[in-house]
Order: sequence, then structure tokens, then C-alpha cells
Amino acid sequence: MVRKYSELLLSNPWQVIVLTLMLTIASGYGIAFVHFKSDYRMFFSNDNPQLIAFETLQKTYVRDDNVLLVLTPNNGDVFTAQNLAIIEQLTKKLWQTPYSTRVDSITNFQNSSAEGDELKVADLISHAEQLNAVQIQHLKYLTLHEPLLVKRLISPDAKVTGINVVVKRTNENQDAETLAIATYVRNLVSELKQTHPEIEIRLTGAIMLDTAFSESSELDMKTLTPAMLVIIALALWWFLKSFLGMTAALLMMTLSIVIAVGLAGWLGIAFSPSSIPAPTIMLTLAVADTVHILTSYYSGLAKGQDKRSAIQNSMINNFKAIFFTNLTTAIGFLSMNFSDAPPFRDLGNITAMGVVAAYFLTITFLPALMLLLPANKGRIENEENAGSWSGKAVHRMVNFMIRHPGKQLAVLSVITLALLACIPLNTLDDEYVKYFDESVEFRQDTDYTTTHLTGIYNIEYSLEQGTQGGINEPAFYNQVEAFVNWYRQQPETIHVYALNDILKKLNQNMHGDDPAWFRLPDSREMAAQYLLMFEMSLPYGLDINDRVNVSKSATRVTVTLPSLSSQQSIDLEARAQAWLKANAPLIKNTDGTGATLLFSHIGQRNTISMISGELLSTTLISIILIFVLRSLGLGLLSLIPNLVPAGMAFGLWGLMVGQVGLASSVVAAMTLGILVDDTVHFLGKYQYARQEKNMDPELALHYAFSNVGGALWVTSAVLIMGFSLFTFSSFKINYEMGLLTSIIFALGLFAEFLLLPPILLLYEGLLVRINNVFKKSTEAGKCS
Repeated sequence: MVRKYSELLLSNPWQVIVLTLMLTIASGYGIAFVHFKSDYRMFFSNDNPQLIAFETLQKTYVRDDNVLLVLTPNNGDVFTAQNLAIIEQLTKKLWQTPYSTRVDSITNFQNSSAEGDELKVADLISHAEQLNAVQIQHLKYLTLHEPLLVKRLISPDAKVTGINVVVKRTNENQDAETLAIATYVRNLVSELKQTHPEIEIRLTGAIMLDTAFSESSELDMKTLTPAMLVIIALALWWFLKSFLGMTAALLMMTLSIVIAVGLAGWLGIAFSPSSIPAPTIMLTLAVADTVHILTSYYSGLAKGQDKRSAIQNSMINNFKAIFFTNLTTAIGFLSMNFSDAPPFRDLGNITAMGVVAAYFLTITFLPALMLLLPANKGRIENEENAGSWSGKAVHRMVNFMIRHPGKQLAVLSVITLALLACIPLNTLDDEYVKYFDESVEFRQDTDYTTTHLTGIYNIEYSLEQGTQGGINEPAFYNQVEAFVNWYRQQPETIHVYALNDILKKLNQNMHGDDPAWFRLPDSREMAAQYLLMFEMSLPYGLDINDRVNVSKSATRVTVTLPSLSSQQSIDLEARAQAWLKANAPLIKNTDGTGATLLFSHIGQRNTISMISGELLSTTLISIILIFVLRSLGLGLLSLIPNLVPAGMAFGLWGLMVGQVGLASSVVAAMTLGILVDDTVHFLGKYQYARQEKNMDPELALHYAFSNVGGALWVTSAVLIMGFSLFTFSSFKINYEMGLLTSIIFALGLFAEFLLLPPILLLYEGLLVRINNVFKKSTEAGKCS
């Protein structure tokens, strides 16, 4: 069947090339529809319970995606007339930010005070340039004693201040809106730095987080894929010693990427920081197919075959192995659809499409192109043993394994078990700010903000009383007050933003601004009246809808935290729930939410969801191996060198790092299908030597190493180098995925070359002993 197919294909090379190019163009046209996604919510599926809770809270109050500008005057004091005037003017200009709904700073903070029996609400600081030293000191005192400002918009030492811009993006083109917001704010900051270089300005917040995701994707796309092309070109040139072969292989790989990315565009699959590595991964994976085809082709030429025969024999010899290796690789990546994080599903689907495209191009476009290209005469004459790997070192290694299979397996087993025992040293933790390394401006600015002003990690609560106007009930808001005070006593807490502080201030105002009355009102009527008076006095855009729902049956409490690990955030929220259950029976719907808890739970959720995917892919790949090798024993034994490397890598990671995050949950499933490739090629040659050439196990090992050892070494080296490139990514998820995957492939090479051969020898010896026992028992039965 394969012979007939190859004859048909090689009889019509031009038609094959034209047809594949037409299909590539049709698929590649979808690139016009490719879009990028940078919203941090992209990491969460629509049925994610934490996301549902977060979106429910934002629908109840307001969606407060933000940009936080952090200002640090070089003179070390925010409270000078010039600095305050700059803050005041910048606050006004920031109202022009696209999609902005609110701007908060120390200057436009709505300060309430009493004038006789009336309540006065006005900007805390206005006409700053006209203020004298005495007035400034008074305003400084008020600001540093305002609980809603300190550690939120002003540092306790008054050296740093913040301006918070709240935006509400539509769902029409959110990425373009994010870019518009970030561009406007950055341009405004750039202008201010030119006129006032004495003030340092840093940017953080949800919008800048999304922008960092987008810019990280763009940087990786511009650098990693071209770098991978260079590495592959050098590897192919070194191994094939053929410029034409290298060019044909690179062209085939490029076409496979065009097809996969184009299909992603047609299917509406968005690219994101976690899926942008797909083209680089596809390049890396396509190397194996081309190396095996071209190695066999050049080997045929070296043996005196004509070009057509060499190509046809290469296809016949490799067709089965290439089909099944691509099948297992595709299964591994498709298993990522079990991931709870949509970007990893996209990565799996895009890469799987690339694997399939590369396979079809390998058995159509590449042979047809090589038939039309002139053969490399220099290689034919000078490389008589093209494709072989029969160096003295390899023979010594194989001979050692043949002489001491038991000892080698025992030593390797000890090493393997020791590393597997280190797996529990890993803890599952993520900090989404640290998804970016310290070279990223967002990370630098956020770290500075956390150290000098406030945190960007928040836990949000919508505390419900349940009845209309119920938040004014003294029994309810007294329990809210107790909860707020409990949180303020926790060592992790930076700031707590609650309506109660406004109520206490209003109560003080209505009692002649007497500090003794800075407490909650005594009756529901007084609380309702104070809030109504305050709301009627507030200017547009600075209302309290972000703290109170429409029916006034629930109030929002925001807890600001430093950069915590996911487990620390989960533990803190668990303590809060335990406190509420024991001390606040009147408060309903107490579950905390927010981006911090979303990211805290995603690692665990993704790990749990991927277990099913990994079990399914392992089962399918096991069945494929048994079918390909036509041996239940060999099929199951071959899983050992394919499953063990991931376990060893996680053990080694536990020793080196000790912390795994979101990326680690998909690595095992992703690598299994790739690791199987080497096993299929190696065992295929081994079985061919045993069954077709009637070689004993020892000679069959020599044959397998001599025929595919070099190809496996090169493909593994390219895989390791390719995935190692991701360690240069500024995006931690890609960095961890690349490093951990590279370690797995390195250990996979170790398992393939050192662990699998002694297993085969001992397995063959066991079969011989079983057969001998069976023969003896049969003969004994006949004698009796």
C-alpha cells in the first residue's frame, strides 16, 4: 500500500507541490483573522466558579479594572504646593482616559465636614498652587489620618502617592480598548516626565497587567520563533551536510506553521502569552519527521540508489513510524483540552493542527520537492555511511550494556527512585505578578508599589444583609465592622476599604466633628439619613456605587494584600470564612473573590482537570504502542522510559526549585506523546533486526543504535534546544514550561539510551527462560 502510494506521489511531483501550496494558501488566509487576547480573565473557563463569583460581584457593583499611577517626588515629600498642584492637574487630565469612569487621588478625595448643622462634602485639596505652608500641613494631617487613603493612595510617610483610574471596557474589542487606555496614560506620563523630571511615575493595575501579557506575547513572537529557525537550520546543516536538504526541510516546516496558524484564525482561536509558543513548538516537533525522511534518503543515495528509489525507500521505511509518532504527539497535545485554562487548550489545539499539517507535508510535499531538487553529489561521494551512528563510543556503550544489563539497570533504578522520591518536595504555588520576570516594567513598578504604597492583590467580599436597606441595620454593620477589624489585625493585610469608615466619619461630622463620635451610628434611621446626605453631596463619578448595591442590601469590602503565594491567599481566605461562620451570623454570601483568588485556585483546578487528560492520553498511547510493536509485553515495557522522565524531572525540580505553578500541570501530558516518538523509531528498528534479520538481542541493539541512534540524538538535541529557548521568555509560565520540558527531554534521552536497552535485554532473557521452562514441562509431559 505504501509502495503504491509513493509511486503515485513520485510520478506526479509538480501536481503534488502545487496542490499542497494551494491548500497552504487556503489555510493560511485564515491568518488575517488571527487575534490576540490579553485580558487576564482569559486564563479562566466560563464555568470556573471563582470567575463566576467575581463577575457576579462586578455586575452587582462596578467592574473596576484600573490603572494605578504611583508618584514619587524626588524631594521625599508629596505635600508641597508644587507637588500637590501637579497631582491635582494630573487627576483632572486622567478623567480624559478612554473608557474611564472614575479617578481617585488625594486631591479629589471627597472629604466631609460639618458647617453648623449642615454636611459639607468637597475635594480634600483644591487650588493647590495657592496653598501656604500652614494650610499644607493641615491637609497633610487630614490625609495621613484618613483610613480610606493611608496605604491606599498615600504612603504613611507621605513620600509616595497614587492616582487610581477606574475604566470600564466594552466587550466589542477589549484588546484594542486596553491598548488605547495604556497608550493614553503612557503618553500623559511621558509628557509629565519631560516637564517635571523631579517626579518619578510608575504604572500598575489590571490594565497594565493585561498590557504586560500582550507585550510579553509580542516579544516572544518576535524573538523565539526566529531564533528557533536559526537553531534548526544549523542543526540540519550539521547533520545532513546538505544545503538543499536543509532548505527543503525549513520550507516544509514553515508551511506547516502557516497552515496551523491559518486554521487557528479560521476557527477563531485566540493567541495569548501561553499559546504564542505554538509556532516555535511546531518547528521543534517537525524536525523529527524531516530528519528521519532525509537521513534515510541520503543513506540510500550513499548506497548507490538513484534519487527516486532512495526517496521511495525512505518513505516505505519510515511511513509507519512517522504516522504513529505524529499520532501520539497529537494525542498528547489534544489531551490539553482537559485543561481548566483556555490558553493551554488553545496551545494544545494549535500545536496538534501543526503536527498533523507537518505529517501530511512530510509524506507529500517533502518527497516531491526532494525528487525535483538535484542530489548532493558531494554528500554521496563523501558520506558513504550517511545516516549511520556507529562510532566507537556507541559500540562501547552498547557492549557494556550487553555485558552488565542487571548492574546498569540496578544503578539507574536507584537514581530514578531517588529522584521520584523528591517529587513531594514541590509545592503548588503561583503569584500572578511574578508571571513576569524582573526585566518587565510592569513587574518592576508593581514590586515598587507593593513596597512603598499599597498592594495590587485584593480579596473582595459582597456582604449581604438580604433585605432592602438592610446595610443600615446596626446589628449588621456592627458585624461588618468586627470583620473589618479582624482583617486589619491579620499580618498579611495592607488595607481594608469598607463603607463603615465613611459611616463613622459622617457620624463624627454630624456631631460637630467631635473625634469621640468617630463610630458607627446608633440607629438604622441615622445611618440611612447620613448615607443619603452624603450621596446627594457627591459629584458625578465619585459616588459610592462601588461600595453599596442598588437595593442597599449588601456592601462591598476590599482587602488589599501584598504579593502572596496562591496557598497563602487560599489559607487567608479560609481563616476569614472560619471567622465569619463563628462570629457573623447576620452576614450572608460571605465567599471571597477577586483576581487574587482566581489565580490562586487555577493551578490546583488545572492540575486536577489534567489528571483525566493524562490518564486518557496514556491509555491511548499504550494501546498504540502495543499495536505498533505487536507485543503486549514490549508495548507496556516501552512506557517505562516514556513515563519515568517526567517523574524524574519533577523530582529534580523539587530539589532545584521546589515550587511548581500553572505551566507544570500540562507538561506531563504534552511531553508524553513526544517522548514516545523516539521509542517507536528505536523499537521499530530493534524489532526489524530481530524478526527480519534474525539477529539476537545484542546484535539487534547494535543495529538499532547504528540506524536511528544519530537521528534520535539530533531530534532530541533540537527538542531540548528548542524548548530551552523559552527560558529566555520574560513570561514565567513559558519559562517554566520550557525549562521543565527541556529537562524531561534530556532525561528522556537518558532513559531511551541507557534505561530501555537493559530492560529489553532482561525482558528477552526472561522470555527465553520462560520458553525453556515451558519446553521442559512439555517434554516431561510427553515422557510421562
